Amino acid sequence: MEATNAAGASTRKLFDFVKQNRLDPVAILESRRKDIEAIASVNATLLAGLQSLVRQQAEFLTDTAAELQSLAVRGQAADGQPAAKVAEVLPRSLHKAVAGLRGLTDTVYKAQADSIATVGKRLVENVEEVKGILRPKQ
Repeated sequence: MEATNAAGASTRKLFDFVKQNRLDPVAILESRRKDIEAIASVNATLLAGLQSLVRQQAEFLTDTAAELQSLAVRGQAADGQPAAKVAEVLPRSLHKAVAGLRGLTDTVYKAQADSIATVGKRLVENVEEVKGILRPKQ
């Protein structure tokens, strides 16, 4: 019960401050709504980036497993030369692995860059909104 009274007193102080300084409560609430939307947008961007990352990793692992299985099957079929086939397939697999890792890195970088851009844009907007809110109504 004391926590409810404390919260009510805190809210009353906030409303009194807004009234005394002739601040626009609608503008304050709108600013907070935009903050929440920006955070939701960042989370959606990061989620999409992580989903893309997981898809790429799954494709990479599936392709690698298929190549290894193919190599094993061909090695059993050709009686005398499995080592030569490994020497042919290994450089291709390594090149493909490096390209896959480069793609994963690009995906993570893009997701982070998009998120930082969204937060930066909202920060600039927030500064302008606070300037407008803190100017008393005349």
